[in-house]
Amino acid sequence: MTVSAKALVSLGGVGLLAGCTSFYDVAIETPLTPKLDISRFQRVLIAGFVSGGSEDVDANLETARLLRSQLRRSSELQVVDADVLPLLELAADQGGRPEPPDARGSGAIPDGFAPAGGDGEAGPIEDDDSMSEEELESYETIFANIGFWRDLGEEYQDPLILTGTVYFSPHNRSGMVTSQREVYDSLGRRRTVPVRTYRDRRGFVLSPKFIFIDGATGTTLYTERHREEILYDASQNTPALSSYFELMDRLLPSVLGAFSTQSVRGTRTLLR
Repeated sequence: MTVSAKALVSLGGVGLLAGCTSFYDVAIETPLTPKLDISRFQRVLIAGFVSGGSEDVDANLETARLLRSQLRRSSELQVVDADVLPLLELAADQGGRPEPPDARGSGAIPDGFAPAGGDGEAGPIEDDDSMSEEELESYETIFANIGFWRDLGEEYQDPLILTGTVYFSPHNRSGMVTSQREVYDSLGRRRTVPVRTYRDRRGFVLSPKFIFIDGATGTTLYTERHREEILYDASQNTPALSSYFELMDRLLPSVLGAFSTQSVRGTRTLLR
C-alpha cells in the first residue's frame, strides 16, 4: 500500500470515529492552595492599623471599617465588633519611633487598649500625618510584640487578628502622556492618532501592609504588602477619600482571598 493510500485510510478511520462519537463538556473546579489556613478560627478581629500620610483621610479607621464590612459579607468567620486601636500611639509607647508631642492628646491609654473610636462614631485619630513612608516603618516593632497580641487575642476568644500599616499620601508625577487625537485627511475621513504631551499629574499613593496574627499565640501567620497609585490631570480636583476607596478596590480581592478557599472553574470536552 502506498503512502497516499495509507493516509486516505487513516483519514477515513478518523472520520468514521468522529461520526460515531459524541462530544460533551464537563464542568470542573480546581481548588487553589489557600494563602492562609483559617479552618481553626471562628472569629476575626480587625484590630486597627499603624497609619500615616494624608491628613484628609483617617486610614486607620477607614481601612478597619471597609474590611469589616467586606468580611461580614464574604467570610464565614464572625467579625468581632470592637473599637479600633490607636496603634500608632501604642507603638510609640512600646518603644517605637518617638510620638509627636500633640499626638496623644490629654487622655491616657489604660492598659494599652483604649479605643480610638467605634464604627458609628469617632473623630479622626491624631496621627503624625506628615511622616514619610520610611518613618512609618519604624513603628512596625509593635507587630513583633507577641505578648501584646496574645493578650488582645485572649480578650476576644483567640480570633484571627488582622492588622498592619497603611500609608496613604498625595503623589505628584510629571512626564510625557500618550493620548488619542482625532484628525481628518484631505478627503474628510476621520482617524485617531497617538499624541504625546507633557503633563503635570497629581493623585495619591496607597501602600498597605496586612499582617495576620494568631490571637491564641500572638505570632504572625502571614504578611501581604501592596502598593497602588492613581494619577489625575493637575486641573482635576478629586477628593482624597474617593481616591482612597478607588485604590482599595484594586487590592481588596487579594486581601479577602486569604479568608476563603478559592478555586478555578472551567470545562473540559470529553468523548463518549
